[in-house]
Amino acid sequence: MFLSKVCKKPQTLISKCLYATIGGFQAPLHITNEPIKSFASGSQDVINLQKSLAKYQSKVLEVPLIINGERIYQGRSVRDQVNPSNHSQVLCKFAQATKEDVDNSIKAAMSAKAKWGKMSLDERAAIFLKAADLISTKYRYDFLATTMLGQGKNVYQAEIDSIGELADFFRFNVKYAFEMYKQQPVESSPGCWNRTEYRPLEGFVYAVSPFNFTAIAGNLFGAPALLGNTVLWKPSATAILSNYLLMEIMIEAGLPAGVVNFIPGNPVQVTECILNDENFAGLHFTGSTKVFKDLCKEIYSKDHFREYPRIVGETGGKNFHLVHESASLEHTVLSTLRGAFEYQGQKCSATSRLYIPERISTEFIELLKQNLETIKTENCSDNIRGFMGPVIHEQSFKKVTSAIEEAKNDPELEIVAGGSYDSSKGFFIEPTVVKTTNPNHKFLSQEFFGPLLTYYVYPTNEFEKVCELIDKTSAYGLTGSIFAQDRDAIIYASEKLKYSAGNFYINDKSTGAVVGQQSFGGSRQSGTCDKAGSSSLLGRFVSVRSIKENFYELTDYNYPHNF
Repeated sequence: MFLSKVCKKPQTLISKCLYATIGGFQAPLHITNEPIKSFASGSQDVINLQKSLAKYQSKVLEVPLIINGERIYQGRSVRDQVNPSNHSQVLCKFAQATKEDVDNSIKAAMSAKAKWGKMSLDERAAIFLKAADLISTKYRYDFLATTMLGQGKNVYQAEIDSIGELADFFRFNVKYAFEMYKQQPVESSPGCWNRTEYRPLEGFVYAVSPFNFTAIAGNLFGAPALLGNTVLWKPSATAILSNYLLMEIMIEAGLPAGVVNFIPGNPVQVTECILNDENFAGLHFTGSTKVFKDLCKEIYSKDHFREYPRIVGETGGKNFHLVHESASLEHTVLSTLRGAFEYQGQKCSATSRLYIPERISTEFIELLKQNLETIKTENCSDNIRGFMGPVIHEQSFKKVTSAIEEAKNDPELEIVAGGSYDSSKGFFIEPTVVKTTNPNHKFLSQEFFGPLLTYYVYPTNEFEKVCELIDKTSAYGLTGSIFAQDRDAIIYASEKLKYSAGNFYINDKSTGAVVGQQSFGGSRQSGTCDKAGSSSLLGRFVSVRSIKENFYELTDYNYPHNF
């Protein structure tokens, strides 16, 4: 009634206020880490999982592009995603985006942005909170199955990734976003009101995701989208099955058409098309160091963008375990085994170089070998109890096995455990441990991204020197660990290796950052250190606007000192 008196077109006013928030909303108060299931033998969880595994192996799924909510498959060239544990088994056939498809994705993203960017945070947050619940309940076993089959994970690795970490990303990002929005100017002068607005970037964000973590894929598009950005998402060709299911979950959770556009395709062609558009505003990337460097060079060489693009990247690592003579031996050995060989060493944080003091080296390696002898590489979808599966594809298999063959013929290297491999059915490589007598050998600086651990035995009284060695040997700076009971050794290593690892662990393995507990990311050649799983990452995908509103009217241009 009031509106009709003050506005000739009340419906117009109402429509303009469609996304106004009525209430000071906040994130749910009790956001905690998603509980991880144990999958005990004979449990209902195992039965449910086996049904899902059977379902996704019973037929070859056709995976379309999803552009502006439209599923596009016919008329596109297709590629196969195979099971790395059984490479004769095709899991899905997925469409490849053309240049026209990428152009249409950009148009869809820019069109969707008009409404999505104006939608209040609580409305956007509700979509991601619902998606987290769908992942951890309705689709839990399907999501596990697609990650295990397509990416070669055992059930625990799939559970902590595609369920635990992904749900945590979505929920904690909501918490961090609300906290960021609440950060407002602490003072306003008399007669004015100061506010801070967290705008989405003006253009669209390009998300490029890797094969090794389904959760990372979700965070790469999810973090920018939560803040009002629209996204072009190019998933890895070896993670299509799980990534497509994630996209379908997002749609079911209420994600509007065009907010995230799912465009598998040739990475060079897709990227070229995207970077030629003036509306490209940000890159959210996880992958190889070389690819990221090439992308940075190309982006910085262009001058047609409407705004300086935000570049957020997490790349490789040559992560270390430094053992002090005071370390607890069995704990350190088992932590090293997990850090190096969980998920076949295909974590960017995986332990790939090890430094052991001479005094305990023989006992350490013998205990490590005893434990490794109990591990069998196998199809962990067939055997739910399995620990180690395959590497992801033939290219990875050849890279790691070439290094193993090189080690057999290098006088400075000795294979002390493992070294066997077989690709007749799946891409299986035994957990392999190599000793080097050269502290500067390339095996201590080169990333292999597979189940290959290189160690060096240092003189026990040269702990300080080995800290300097670790800091200078690798160009990376992602993760690293010190194992010691001697507090002075811990303090020294922590200070000396301050920039050697963005995630530094004391008496724990170099892998396993948990959202809400340890934000993740490194610097040097490991990335931009924007720390996934933290509020600092979200700040990279907003463009802050400061607003000052004045309530006093001037009566003279002079200041007091002018009189």
